Amino acid sequence: MTSDSGLKALREALAARYEDAAGLGDSAPESANALAGMAGRGSVRHFTSQPVTLELLRLLGAVALSAPTKSDLQQRDIVIVSDPALRAALNERVADQPWTAGAPALLVFCGNNRRQRLIHDYRGHPFANDHLDAFFNAAVDAGIALSAFVLAAESLGLGCCPISALRNDAEEVSRLLGLPDHVFPVAGLAVGWPAQPAAVSPRLPLALTLHENRYREDDIEAAVSRYDRRRSYAKQRDVERFGTAPDYGWSEDKARQYAKPERAGFGAFVRAKGFKLD
Repeated sequence: MTSDSGLKALREALAARYEDAAGLGDSAPESANALAGMAGRGSVRHFTSQPVTLELLRLLGAVALSAPTKSDLQQRDIVIVSDPALRAALNERVADQPWTAGAPALLVFCGNNRRQRLIHDYRGHPFANDHLDAFFNAAVDAGIALSAFVLAAESLGLGCCPISALRNDAEEVSRLLGLPDHVFPVAGLAVGWPAQPAAVSPRLPLALTLHENRYREDDIEAAVSRYDRRRSYAKQRDVERFGTAPDYGWSEDKARQYAKPERAGFGAFVRAKGFKLD
């Protein structure tokens, strides 16, 4: 891809994402090819049968674990699920998302505050930060590593889709993976060679989500209403409870999604792992 075609692809990808991206790529550097790929990415849920080798997964894991980490604490781990029986058991945890079983590879990204505590034991120093931040830092570290893995994998032509539904049964997932205290699953990641191009999902307007100096939410309802018209859904959630909406868009879908309790026991699971959430 030449620099000119890269800039063109970047502008087109941003225009597909945002209603207010006009002119955003005009000042981009000539080496915009990587930005175009990132702006135009999409989650993949349909894969070919071609396997993803363990060697490649380990390579991508090493690249992902090179990503930034809070204070160099490195509180994130990746579990590559290669055992067929374990994979089947994890697939059962997300049986309501049957596409996951068709992914050639599954990884689980974990937050790990255990190593830090062990280091304190080894060095004979008190662990003086036994509060919410200990959990938060490890969770964020895992999220950063997951994002880095996705970018690395997609740069090679692989497709990915995170699976947060693994946390619906975090206790069982933790048991299956043998996660000790202070180590917890953040998300799964399906990985494989795409069977079809990924669809690009429009995002909320930059006026709502990209701020300068101070947070603002001017005209949020009007902006979300415009955004709703850019998002179409083939199926409406929970029609039995809420009926059929004539203007079903993103905001109605997400409001319905979170009108139903989800992972209400996750806080208890985290506390049982030894975290204090004060």
